[in-house]
Amino acid sequence: MDIISQLQEQVNLIAHLAFNTIGTLQRDAPPNRLSPNYPEPPAHPTEEGTNFSEQPKLMSSTLVKAAKQFDALVAALPISESGEEAQLKRIRELQAENDAIGQELQKQLEAAEKELNQVQELFSQASDNCLNLKKPDDN
Repeated sequence: MDIISQLQEQVNLIAHLAFNTIGTLQRDAPPNRLSPNYPEPPAHPTEEGTNFSEQPKLMSSTLVKAAKQFDALVAALPISESGEEAQLKRIRELQAENDAIGQELQKQLEAAEKELNQVQELFSQASDNCLNLKKPDDN
């Protein structure tokens, strides 16, 4: 997999982890009193034996690991040549190379078409010769 695809996958993973982390925190966070003027919020129903205090730590560490992996992938990207002029020069070089290869391919295509015509002509002659032969006598 190329580095750009890896970066895209890592961004998707980070978005997935962030979405799940925030959703889980919203779902499992205990209610909190907004002001002393408001009544005490109702108790948050929890399952017996479930320790929700560890869950945010685990989820945040997973999110941090994914972000560090993304940073490592970004650091592995090749450094581009400086400036637009250098890029334009490289594009011109690649275009010249492409034109030269295109001309060579065109020459090969013309040679192949010429050879195909010769083979078709020889096949036609051979077919004509076979059809013009007499059948052998059964006597």
